[in-house]
Amino acid sequence: MKFLFDLFPVILFFIAYKLYDIYTATAVAIAATMVQVFYSYVKHRRVEKMHLITAALILVLGGMTLAFHDETFIKWKPTLVNWGFALVFWGSHYIGDKPIIRRMLGEALTLPEHVWTRLSMLWITFFFFAGFANLFVAYTFDTDTWVNFKLFGLLGLTMIFILLQGLYLAKYMEEKDSTDNRENS
Repeated sequence: MKFLFDLFPVILFFIAYKLYDIYTATAVAIAATMVQVFYSYVKHRRVEKMHLITAALILVLGGMTLAFHDETFIKWKPTLVNWGFALVFWGSHYIGDKPIIRRMLGEALTLPEHVWTRLSMLWITFFFFAGFANLFVAYTFDTDTWVNFKLFGLLGLTMIFILLQGLYLAKYMEEKDSTDNRENS
């Protein structure tokens, strides 16, 4: 359910674009993002940093898209979000005692130190790649193709990456499981 909640503005953007145009879709995305942030605050008395960052970017870039009637600004948003995440993941190696991926998943996973570092580097690489892929599609293809890529392409790339990450981590999970089984025998 959280996954759909996170995609709520993107899905509405896609629908509005298909029914109207990029500018209507941008206005809908701005409104949907504000509703998302407001709802999150009312329900949980806090708002996730990702939603705040996305809200700030959609307000600025979406606002510029509408003000200047130039779709380039909204096309940059996915790239800036992905590159922002890459920078945060990279910076977490130098700020704090462990990479952000370990802070996020450390309770659920027990991994060797080098695997946490490798996992973080994989996410950094993925975020930079996704940002470049967005720019490539935005500047190489028409807006229809970019809108489809924004919803289906980036989501598909993320799902494939997560699946590959799961396969990579599986061998470490099996080692842990077999170690736990030996300890319980």
